[in-house]
Amino acid sequence: MAILYNTDIAVVLETQHRTPGNLRAFVQATIRSIKTGKSSDVRFGSTEKVEIIPMMTRKMEYSYKDGGDFVFSDPETYETITLPPEIVGDSMNYLVENATVTVTLVQEKAVSIELPSSVILTVKDAPEGVRGDSANNVQKAVEMETGIIVQAPLFIKTGEKLKIDTRTGKYMERA
Repeated sequence: MAILYNTDIAVVLETQHRTPGNLRAFVQATIRSIKTGKSSDVRFGSTEKVEIIPMMTRKMEYSYKDGGDFVFSDPETYETITLPPEIVGDSMNYLVENATVTVTLVQEKAVSIELPSSVILTVKDAPEGVRGDSANNVQKAVEMETGIIVQAPLFIKTGEKLKIDTRTGKYMERA
């Protein structure tokens, strides 16, 4: 969720409710300022009021990389937004052209992106499996088109398409 904190809009990344033995209960939260992009840990007492800012989600497609930034476009309006690598984070390992993602916006400013649970990527480099090295479920490191290294079975070859789990970064199956 997004909140108004010290006259600045911030996105709540993580919360934890704490009740120490001899103190009043409080909520420990990690928030990221939309204006500065900096994260900080803050405490909210049980009597404090917090103003919630509405968030919007929109399906967008990854278009291309512009220097270090990532450009996404709305498939209906063709409107584009550019996101810095800090917001994209580890998701960059799974982004290929025309990949659909969910972008979360607060007051028309993108704050995070969410990938689908799995993506299909092409194998860029797969070393040959060693003959006789087929004990039980032996795997090898293969490089995908985005540069990420994934452990895959020995029979996977360069140029094949694989389904990769975006939450764990692991091989699921051939596509």
